[in-house]
Amino acid sequence: MNNNIAYFLLRLSMGVNLLGHGLARIPKLSVFAEGMTRGFEKSWLPEPFVQTFSTTLPFLEFIIGAMLVAGFKTRIANIAGAVLIIMLLFGSSTVENWEVMGIQMIYALFFYILITKIDDNCYSLDKKIIDKNDD
Repeated sequence: MNNNIAYFLLRLSMGVNLLGHGLARIPKLSVFAEGMTRGFEKSWLPEPFVQTFSTTLPFLEFIIGAMLVAGFKTRIANIAGAVLIIMLLFGSSTVENWEVMGIQMIYALFFYILITKIDDNCYSLDKKIIDKNDD
């Protein structure tokens, strides 16, 4: 039971974190995207790619975060979150932002835990859907 509670709290924490990122950035999307694009001027990444990614990122954060908060399609949300972190790590490496990469690696570790401990995901919409289908 403690494993289930711990999983729920970690999943909820990661969900609130990503959901909050999305909620804070979507209302000021153009300002966020322009700032992120400026931050990658010294990168070898093409500017249109950075602009597209930085415009899409808040929506990805919002969607993945909402899925994690609800515990809906948790496995898919965790994998999507991990892939998103890998993409952010890649981007950070192109501008040699090693400090941010350290923080992003902590996110990667949390997603590792959430993926490997998915059997502890009992307090979620996934579990309610499975239980309902068992009736």
